[in-house]
Amino acid sequence: MVNKVYLENFESRIMDELLRLCTQYKVLEGTLLATDDIDARWHELAPEYVADAVPNIADYPTVAIAWAGYLGMGVAHLWDEDWAAHCKDEYKSFYGELGFDDMDENVVSRVLGFHLESQEAKNIEQMMRRLGEMALTLIRRENIEPQSPMAFHVFARAIKVMYRVGAAIELKRLGYKFEQVNLPGLGNPVAEC
Repeated sequence: MVNKVYLENFESRIMDELLRLCTQYKVLEGTLLATDDIDARWHELAPEYVADAVPNIADYPTVAIAWAGYLGMGVAHLWDEDWAAHCKDEYKSFYGELGFDDMDENVVSRVLGFHLESQEAKNIEQMMRRLGEMALTLIRRENIEPQSPMAFHVFARAIKVMYRVGAAIELKRLGYKFEQVNLPGLGNPVAEC
């Protein structure tokens, strides 16, 4: 039986830590920018992502985690560009020439449009690596038996957070921000993206 309360608490802790790191690096402002469209897309892409990432955990654990952030960035960019045209793009459309192995470079160059030697590409690579390392550290601190069902569930929560944080970073880079909106007839303001 999976301890859902434990997993929800873990997901909340990892989100808080990654948001703190993103705020420290000034790529976010302490808030997760999100849309229902982008979040829902994770549920469609996650099974294929997990199938690619799990075999990489033993040898490339940071990659297995961090590439979810790149996927989130790519989805967020396409959401802004033309969601109607891209909302059903296949997971493998994010692959590079080497498939999952160079998904990061493909998202940065083909989707985001940065030359791989540009300062922007280097900044993204550094940030995603730091986020992946932080997530891996947080997973390891849990002292969960490797290759156990709980280890899988913790990994799944971590990559979901990485995807959402990657999407938030790209939304902020594109100029999105939370603003308080007062709706007529309602006493409290609503934050909108």
